[in-house]
Amino acid sequence: MTKKVTVRTLLNMKKSGEHIAMMTAYDFPTAKLLSDAGLHVLLVGDSLGMVVQGHETTIPVTVDHMIYHTSMVSRGADGPLIVTDLPFMSYHASPEVALHNAGRILQEGGAHAVKLEGGREMAPTVARLVEAGVPVMAHIGLTPQSVHALGGFALQGKTVASAKRILDDARALEAAGAFAVVLEAVPAQLAALVTQRLRIPTIGIGAGPDCDGQVLVFHDFIGYTSGYIPKHNKQFADVANTISEAARAYVDEVGGGSFPGEAQTIRLSDETWETILAELKGESDATN
Repeated sequence: MTKKVTVRTLLNMKKSGEHIAMMTAYDFPTAKLLSDAGLHVLLVGDSLGMVVQGHETTIPVTVDHMIYHTSMVSRGADGPLIVTDLPFMSYHASPEVALHNAGRILQEGGAHAVKLEGGREMAPTVARLVEAGVPVMAHIGLTPQSVHALGGFALQGKTVASAKRILDDARALEAAGAFAVVLEAVPAQLAALVTQRLRIPTIGIGAGPDCDGQVLVFHDFIGYTSGYIPKHNKQFADVANTISEAARAYVDEVGGGSFPGEAQTIRLSDETWETILAELKGESDATN
């Protein structure tokens, strides 16, 4: 990617009808590969708590975790907009607490923007961050940090009341200054309506094809996870099986003595080795 993607880039993409490709990234090599592939946005998601750290939810993730992973991504990415999640309870206490933590993520991690979950109740926090110069991506619908309050990972916006709440939340967050909004696990028709009524881009995950962009979790995207696969996910690769097969082959070759072979072995010339042996023999004799 020759040009750096900015908040303005995404707004212009919405206006021109160009779709935004967004993916999570948690480390340097992944960020470099995705950057070179042309991703517009890299999200350092608190999903790392589940796909990297092995937790059942995103709740255990801390600001320090996010800074650590963001710093790796920012070194690997050259072009994409880097957005980092504000983790659980890092922005809920007050807008000033949110500003402090967002500032750390930008200064210490190298992010270009932050993302936070929540609807109208988060509008004052969004406004405070934007006022201080911190770009904010909003996130509504299914909000994983509220998984316990929601009763699990379930589709949102299935009733008139909940659909109206999501639309009102999106409008309030746009008015507060958010530059984009993630719509997670909402019906496609509702996501299309929200997209139509907002000036800022919508990024869908499990929200149908009519959002301005799409985001996937990297480990789901490459088939690096096991167990339940969400309906909205498409596995573009089968890395888990590739790694498993390669690891089994490695165990077999080490056990059978065929690895390392001559192609992986470094040997000195006979003359050099004879000289070394003579010197080592001399030292051994002197010691005795």
